[in-house]
Amino acid sequence: MAYEFERKQRIAVLGGGPGGYEAALAGAQLGADVTLVERVGVGGSAVLTDVVPSKTLIATAEASGAVPGASDLGVQFFLPNESGRAARPDVAVNLGAVNRRLRALARQQSDDMRRTIEQAGVRIVIGEGRLDGPSRVVVSTGRGRTATDFDEIEADTIVVAVGASPRRLPSAQPDGERILTWTQLYELEEVPEHLIVVGSGVTGAEFASAYLALGSEVTLVSSRDRVLPGEDADAAALLEDVFTRGGMHILSRSRAVSVRRDGDEVVAELSDGREIRGSHCLMAVGSVPNTAGLGLEEAGVQLVPSGHIRVNRVASTSRPSVYAAGDCTTSLPLASVASMQGRTAVFHALGDAVNPLELRNVSSNVFTQPEIATVGWSQKQIEDGIAQGEVYKLPLSSNPRAKMQGVSDGFVKLFARTGSGTVIGGVIAAPRASELILPITLAVEHRLTVDQLARAFSVYPSLSGAITDAARAMHIVA
Repeated sequence: MAYEFERKQRIAVLGGGPGGYEAALAGAQLGADVTLVERVGVGGSAVLTDVVPSKTLIATAEASGAVPGASDLGVQFFLPNESGRAARPDVAVNLGAVNRRLRALARQQSDDMRRTIEQAGVRIVIGEGRLDGPSRVVVSTGRGRTATDFDEIEADTIVVAVGASPRRLPSAQPDGERILTWTQLYELEEVPEHLIVVGSGVTGAEFASAYLALGSEVTLVSSRDRVLPGEDADAAALLEDVFTRGGMHILSRSRAVSVRRDGDEVVAELSDGREIRGSHCLMAVGSVPNTAGLGLEEAGVQLVPSGHIRVNRVASTSRPSVYAAGDCTTSLPLASVASMQGRTAVFHALGDAVNPLELRNVSSNVFTQPEIATVGWSQKQIEDGIAQGEVYKLPLSSNPRAKMQGVSDGFVKLFARTGSGTVIGGVIAAPRASELILPITLAVEHRLTVDQLARAFSVYPSLSGAITDAARAMHIVA
């Protein structure tokens, strides 16, 4: 039901990614006059050059990797050779076709989102937007930036959701051909012969995993002592073991000081003097918020030294009329968080009831093979005494469905508060961990105990049954 106002509240949204899209949609549904300003199309980089295309590529990599592994289940692929005898066929990946498909899917998703908010009544302006004070947005809609190219939007509320871009190092400048950011991978026509991945965080690990499955030789350069330094230590160790068994070269405690072209090769120079040669290099060294030149500080919006917008739990900034959502803020850089921030910002601005964002309840996932999903407090925080809890780890090798599917790598880990047994976190390393984490997320969100979680009926046999098995193992004696 739309709210009744003496005058329609005017909302201007900068950026059409997950945060901006949800803010615009929520505002229109609540009866506000909403204008969305976007540079490249509704969905933003998350849909067009980041989340949607990368996860589509990863889905292809999973399918490619499943074919050789099927022999473990008794499924064999053979073709007759010239002598009529059975020969094992090679698995080939047409990367050009894969990339054309994922670009088409991304554009289709963007078009679907555009139609949805247009039907809701949102006005969409394609252009570059910036703040001209706390209540006005100026949009450049033309290349020449003449007076007629500018739109001025008066707003009672402004939501800034401009996202972030790949960090570029002066000594390793991407050229879009051999030295690439993750937004430039989708123009490749052939699987790289040897891909050097600089950076072992989530983005680096995901693409290293995907291209390994697609058939590339992969070298992962990590400045830390292990891959995924910010994730659960057991999960990171398991993934590193899987990578190594798959033939990946992992260079730990190695820092790339420069990357350069050398004909049809790239050369990565490490801080210890070594040089690594490959056919392509992916720079996955983090991201920077797209906040420069937006007039934020002039409008009274506080930024932190990294350029991110400081927000509170209802996505409000230091300026009451300005909110912010997504990767340009100091919150977690997740599409789900951006979407929630966008909705929360508009609900708060229009006086609707809001639940302040609780980052501790946010689940996240690393889309490697296997996937790694987490929620709540971590084991390290428990071991460091920041949280009081008990830890239980159940290997998937004991799960009957995992045995049937030939899954040997993975585990379910639960964290429960000492004494009460309240579930305070968990980790899942498994195929489709992103789907399996939800029961633990619900338990954390609603403060269920391990006994309450254990009383839920899981399907037998199922991978999710490992969650209730782990919960039963942590039974709290009354």
